[in-house]
Amino acid sequence: MNETSSSAFADTKPHYAILDGLRGVAALTVVWFHVFEAYATSHLDQIINHGYLAVDFFFILSGFVVAYAYDDRWGRLSTGDFLKRRLIRLQPMVVMGAIIGGIMFYTQGCSVWDVSQVSLGLLVVSTLLNMFLIPATTGFEIRGVGEMYPLNGPSWSLLFEYIGNILYALLLRRFTTKVLAFFVAIAAVGLALFSIFGPLGDICVGFSMTGDNITGGFLRLLFSFSAGLLLSRVFKPVKIKGAFWICSAAIVAVAAVPRIGGEEHLWMNGAYDAICAIILFPLLVLLGASGKTTDKTTTKICKFLGDISYPLYMVHYPFIYLYYAWVKNENLPFGESYLGATALFFGSIALAYLCLKLYDEPVRRFLAKHLLRKKENVR
Repeated sequence: MNETSSSAFADTKPHYAILDGLRGVAALTVVWFHVFEAYATSHLDQIINHGYLAVDFFFILSGFVVAYAYDDRWGRLSTGDFLKRRLIRLQPMVVMGAIIGGIMFYTQGCSVWDVSQVSLGLLVVSTLLNMFLIPATTGFEIRGVGEMYPLNGPSWSLLFEYIGNILYALLLRRFTTKVLAFFVAIAAVGLALFSIFGPLGDICVGFSMTGDNITGGFLRLLFSFSAGLLLSRVFKPVKIKGAFWICSAAIVAVAAVPRIGGEEHLWMNGAYDAICAIILFPLLVLLGASGKTTDKTTTKICKFLGDISYPLYMVHYPFIYLYYAWVKNENLPFGESYLGATALFFGSIALAYLCLKLYDEPVRRFLAKHLLRKKENVR
C-alpha cells in the first residue's frame, strides 16, 4: 500500500495503490473494447473480444475495497451514513455522464439510430432518467437499441454497483465468513451455469431490461462483489515482485483474447468467461493487493490511472456513439479511421481528468461538507 489516491477521496486508511492502477488499466481496455464495437457485426467478431469482462473485475475490486474501508466501522457508522458516502462518491459522475450524453445526442445520428425523430422534451426526460439511474423503458429508450441508459450505456453497471452496496449494508456485512463463503460459492455456480449453458455463450449482459440481461447482470454482481468482500476478509499477502505490470498484462491479455468456439460451440466461450471471472480475477486482486510500488514512476502511473479510472468509464461512451455514427455514415474500415479512434482515446482521458479536477472532486467535497458529520470521509 502506498500514498492515498484521489480516487479514494481522503479516506482515513492507506490505499492499495496497485489496485487503483489496475482499475485504470481495466478502464482503458473498456474504451478500446467500445471503440471496436463500430466494426463488429456481433460479439463473435468483436476485436478486444472480452473487454466486457472488465466490469466483473470492477465489481470484485469494489467489493474488496468497500469491505476494507468499512467492515470495521459498523457500530459507529449507520446504514444511512454509509449509503450517503457511496452516493457522494458515485453519483456526481453518473450525472456528468448523463449530461454529456444528452448534449451530444443530436450529433450522433446514423442508420442504426435516428436521432432526428426524438423530440427535445423526450431527450430532457431521458437525460433526467439517466441522471437518477432510472432504467429507460419502452417509449423512453430513445436510441432504440435496447439499452437501460441510451445516453450513456455504461451507467447500467452503476445501478448494479448501488444494488451491491445496499446488499452489503443491509445483509452481506452481517454474514459470518463461512456463510459469506457459501454464498459466494452458490453465486459462482450460478454464474458458471449461466455463462456456459446460457443462450449467449458469454456474460456480456446487464445493460438491457431483457430477462437474460437482468439475470446475468445480477449473477455477475452477486458473485464478483461478494467475492471481493470475502477476499478482503481472508486476505493474506503473498510475495510478488512487479505485481502492477504482471497484473496489467494479464488484464489486457484476457480482454484481447478472440471469441472462443464460434457460433457452433458457445459453451466454450462461456467457460472462458467463467474461468476469468471466478478464478483469474480474484487471483489478480490477491496479487495486486499483495504487491507494492517500489519506484516513483510506477507509483505515479498507478495514482494517475486510479484517479481517472471512474471518470473515464463514465464519460467516454457518448463519444463512442459519435465515433460509431461517423464510421457507419462514412463506411470506414479501421485503417481509415484509426486517427479518430486515437483522438477519442486520448481525448476521453483528458476529459476524464478535467472532470475529476474541475467537477467531481469539488462536488464531492461540497456534498461531504454539507451532508456528512464532521471528521467523516468519503470512500
